[in-house]
Amino acid sequence: MALQATFTKKVFHFGFDARTSRGRIKDKTSWFVKLWDSEKPQVFGLGECGPLPGLSVDDRPDFDDELRKFLQEVPKLKTVEDVAAIVPTGFSSIRFGLETAWLDFQNGGQRKIYDNTFVAGTPIPINGLVWMGDLDSMLQQVSKKVAEGFRCLKLKVGGINFELECDILRYIRSKYFREQLIIRLDANGAFKPEEALDKLNMLARFNIHSIEQPIKSGSDVLSDLCVQSPIPIALDEELIDIEERAEKIALLDRIKPQYIILKPTLHGGLFSCAEWIALAEERSIGWWITSALESNIGLNAICQFTANYPVMLPHGLGTGQIYTNNIASPLTVLEGEIYYDKSKAWDLESFACR
Repeated sequence: MALQATFTKKVFHFGFDARTSRGRIKDKTSWFVKLWDSEKPQVFGLGECGPLPGLSVDDRPDFDDELRKFLQEVPKLKTVEDVAAIVPTGFSSIRFGLETAWLDFQNGGQRKIYDNTFVAGTPIPINGLVWMGDLDSMLQQVSKKVAEGFRCLKLKVGGINFELECDILRYIRSKYFREQLIIRLDANGAFKPEEALDKLNMLARFNIHSIEQPIKSGSDVLSDLCVQSPIPIALDEELIDIEERAEKIALLDRIKPQYIILKPTLHGGLFSCAEWIALAEERSIGWWITSALESNIGLNAICQFTANYPVMLPHGLGTGQIYTNNIASPLTVLEGEIYYDKSKAWDLESFACR
């Protein structure tokens, strides 16, 4: 067998005005790794490398050159664990893409990353993501998500007037009290350390399940905030660029969060996330998996990885519908769950051998 590797780039366009506390997002670029045997080019594995601009450590101008360099080492791969040997720390999205492509290739190039209950048709409950906007647009999103059957909502906060955000939460609790909605918040580090506890106390009136990264990563006060906060705190950005086991242990033992949120693209790939999960569970720290604006190629891999574990909480895997030009796939969202619909086909014509 002569293992071959290449990559292609694709720009995905948002179908709406996507806003976070870090600003507006209009499009997202991904690099797709393709692996195949030169003797059977019709059978290929695909993986998605999609660093987030301004957030991923490997968001860098020479990304193409670095990826090309790592792919030259692909013939050395014997197992998926070997990916970490040829892709060093600091290239999280490339690790994820190459791990995924290898597993897909080894499983026959059928977009089956793991043979588990998800690919057999068992759904995974997910949260409905409400993007930042003005009052009307956010309330419209909430109404739409509830009508679609979501019972867990995640709202981005910290990018507009705080009182207005409280008004939105007050409205949700007053209108949808019968639905017993779970509400998660994501501040993306937007709160100032000196005001964070006061804001968390005000938000706690709305029965909030958890809040992601209320203050910026690296703050000295985060461990104290995890103790004092009336709302459980989930770490997200805090985990970026922490890939060595000893560093993970030190972070969890120092901050002692209630939850961690894992994104394979940002947090070292699939096997690094598996290590995070093991370390968190040893410390009775909760966790869930979230996609990081991947297309359906990356989202499919993340869903299958998630299904390797008992589903204890809704996961953040509902981003497959955000792009106007996403890759058609069997991934389907219905009644607040994502599942793999085998009656739907992948559209991979752009990746086929020519």
